[in-house]
Order: sequence, then C-alpha cells, then structure tokens
Amino acid sequence: MQHEQEYIDHLYARVDALRGQAASAVEEAQRPDGSTQQARVERDVRVAERSGLLAALNAVDGSLCFGRIDLTDGDSHHIGRIGIREDDAERTPVLIDWRAPVARPFYLATGHTPMGLRRRRHISTYGRTVTELHDELLDLGDQERTGHEDPSGDAVLLASLNAARTGRMNDIVRTIQAEQDRIIRAPHRGVLVVEGGPGTGKTAVALHRAAFLLYEHRELLARRAVLIVGPNPAFLSYIGEVLPSLGETGVLLSTPGELYPGVEARGSDTPRAAAVKGGTEMAEALRLAVRDRQQVPEPGEPVVVPHDDGDLLLDWHLVDEAREAARATRLPHNLARPHFAFRILDALTAQLVERIGTDPYGGPNLLGPDDVAQLGKAIAANPEVHEAIAQLWPELTPTEFVADYLAEPTRLSDQDAAAIRRPVTSPVDWTP
Repeated sequence: MQHEQEYIDHLYARVDALRGQAASAVEEAQRPDGSTQQARVERDVRVAERSGLLAALNAVDGSLCFGRIDLTDGDSHHIGRIGIREDDAERTPVLIDWRAPVARPFYLATGHTPMGLRRRRHISTYGRTVTELHDELLDLGDQERTGHEDPSGDAVLLASLNAARTGRMNDIVRTIQAEQDRIIRAPHRGVLVVEGGPGTGKTAVALHRAAFLLYEHRELLARRAVLIVGPNPAFLSYIGEVLPSLGETGVLLSTPGELYPGVEARGSDTPRAAAVKGGTEMAEALRLAVRDRQQVPEPGEPVVVPHDDGDLLLDWHLVDEAREAARATRLPHNLARPHFAFRILDALTAQLVERIGTDPYGGPNLLGPDDVAQLGKAIAANPEVHEAIAQLWPELTPTEFVADYLAEPTRLSDQDAAAIRRPVTSPVDWTP
C-alpha cells in the first residue's frame, strides 16, 4: 500500500503542476495587449482551451486513480479518470485514461480470458489517501500473493452498491461491467438505444458513453457540442456531476422545455393533449402546416406588385415554379426562403426587361447586360416586392408558428384538434 500511496502522491503533484500551468496560461492570455482582431480571437481560443483543462483537473481531484493493471510481459499501467503524462522529453504516460484502448482489459479481463493481464488491482482512495487495495489474479500460474487478493473479483462492486447514498448519481467508472463496457465503447454509427428496467443503470451507461465518445471523437463533437436532455431539473441535478467527475465539463444539460432559446415551457398538458402532441400524426400535421404557409395566387388572380415602371404581376404559374424550385432544395422552410425569393426577383426582372426592352420591330431585346443588372437592383430595392414575397413565403418563428397552429389546428381529426386547441390570446404557459 505504501508503494501505491507514493505513486498517488506523484500523480497529484503532477495534477497540481498542470493546474498551476493552466491557471497561469489563462491569466496571461486574458491580459489586454492591444493586439489585432485575429490575435484576440486566437487568444480567446487559448483561454477556452486552458479554462476547460483547468475545470477538468479540478473536477477529477477526488478519486483520480482507481486501478492498475499488471501485464504478463512485466509492464504496469495505472488507470484513472483522465490521462496524465510526465513533463519529460518522451511525455511518458503516468496515468491512463479509462477510455483509452489500453485500459479496456481492466474492465473485460477474466480468469478465463485474461487479455494479457497478470493482475488487476482496484485502488480505493479517500481524498488523496489510499484506503484499500483489491487484487484479482488473472494468470492462474501466478504465485505472487500480496494479501489483497479478491478471489471473486466482486469486492469493489459490492462496496459500491452498499455505499451510502448522497442524493446525486455517482459515476461507475471503477466498476463498469463487461456488458456495460460493450455498450459504452460501441462504434459511433448513429442512434444507440439502451433499454432496461428501472434501476438497471441505463442512465449511468449513457453518460459514460457520452464521455467515451467525447474522448474517441473529440474534434468532431467539440465543434458540434453534446447535449444531455433530461425530463426535469431535479433529474439533471441528480446526474449533473457524473460527466464533470469523468473530466468532461463542456457538456450542456437541458430539459425539453428549455431547448428553445428564450422560451421556458413550464405548463402541463392534459394526458390526451400530450398523447396527440407526441404522436407521429402531429409531426406530419406540422410539416404540412408549414407547407401550407408556402402559398401561390389563385389562377387568374395574380399578386399585383406596384413598381415605378408599371405594375408587375406574380401569377400562379410563375410563383408555383419558384415554390417548387425552393422545395426541391429540401431545406427547412426559412432556409429555403432565399431560394424562393431569388426566383421571384429573377422572374420579375425578366418581366420588366421584356416590357422595357422589347424591339418594336421584332428584333432582339434592346437592353444590354448592364441595363438588366440595373433593373434587377431596382426590383430588389422595391419594398413592395419584398412585401409580396413575405405574403407568399413568410419567414416563420417557431413560437409564432406553433401559437398560430394551436389556435386552429389542421390536418388532424376533430377530436385531436380539440384536445390541443389553444387561442392565441390564451395566457396558458408553453408546455414541453
């Protein structure tokens, strides 16, 4: 135990040194220096990186190292919540991140399949003090005994299960079982659903998978961010310390009612309304309701757009072509809107060019490219044109659209529509 205590002391000394370096780097980078805008952007990136490292080092201060694996070839590796290297020329690893491939035998090795391990050691600590060691001898030919052997290999797991509850979910990084490890380290191929009864560890496994994916695909997920969605604030508070304890402090947590910026959905639906809103029919109804906002004039009733050179007409055929072209992009409504607007502007410009530049003797159009470009700018600057575009393909906000839809639901049965109907003037809170 004395040897492990000395090793743990060395690890914490290294953590303290790294913490001091990170804090100094943040302080140095935050000093104003009158540099260029590009230099300030680079400085902000460095501050964010060092601040993240500092937060991670602070979060894993307790139970930094929890295990060691001794290989049959004589090598040993200490396993912990994060990876740490020596400050030497070789950058020698002194603590292996639990998510690294070399650490996987710590969770999967058995006496039947030792995976190259001679011994697996579980290290229990309180603060920075080693309190217990539990060894599992996986090489049956190994005669080295330490007095810490656990023949069943379950002592640490049982101790974890019997530990006093704190009101917060604890990580399971010390006691991940083989079945859980396979889920946590499964290839990142899209959606992964973890099923199981109450209390079977689904949430813990999902959180550890998130930590693993952040380790395995750091560059990709760091750009896109990771969001944990929980049913209510109490649940998020319960699980909120798990990922930071694993060295991941940049994850966002939210309830469904807080997902849209500026809106806090704290109301509640009737069971019937909740069932309608959560059904697949509702998703299709909303999709079609958005398409209904993409309008065309009635045949024979064009939209008249006043212009200095005479009224311009947006008839059914012209608008329908622009609408279909915008829909063909398969972009969401608001992102497809500029494509619709471009087609309308182009069509109105062509209409004006034909009117102004037509050769009375039947020859080619009298307007040159510069003339056409000038007319296009005039069309684009006409507020009446943009008002017509807004009438035919309005820009939608989620809150206004949903409020309007709930006031008069469409594409649903009468019973379903009645269950979710809510007047626009209703003071009722938004619901998740």
